[in-house]
Amino acid sequence: MNEETLLVCSTFPDTETARWIARQLVTEKFAACANIVPAVESIYRWQGKVEDGEETFVFFKTTAARYPAFQEKLKSLHPYDVPEIIALKISDGLPEYLKWVDRNTKPN
Repeated sequence: MNEETLLVCSTFPDTETARWIARQLVTEKFAACANIVPAVESIYRWQGKVEDGEETFVFFKTTAARYPAFQEKLKSLHPYDVPEIIALKISDGLPEYLKWVDRNTKPN
C-alpha cells in the first residue's frame, strides 16, 4: 500500500491549453506524468446558471510531498477563475510505477 502517490484530476478549456500546462508541470517535476483526455462533456453550475461545454480532462500523477507546490503551480497557470483540482490518494499500485512517480517528482 502506498499513501504517498496521488492522482490529480483537472479540466481545461481545450487540448492545447491542457497540453501546454501538462508539459510545464512535468518538465518542472511537479508531476511525473499527465494523461490528456480530449473532448469530455461537462455540465456544471457557474454564477447561478447551468452551463455545458466541451473540455479536456487531465490525470496527473504526483506525490503527497509535492502536492502543495503542484497545486500552487497549476492554479497559477490555469485559465479558469476556479479550476478543478482534485487529488485522490492511490492506495495500491505496481510498486515499480509508484517508485517511478516518486523519483520523477523530486526537484533537482
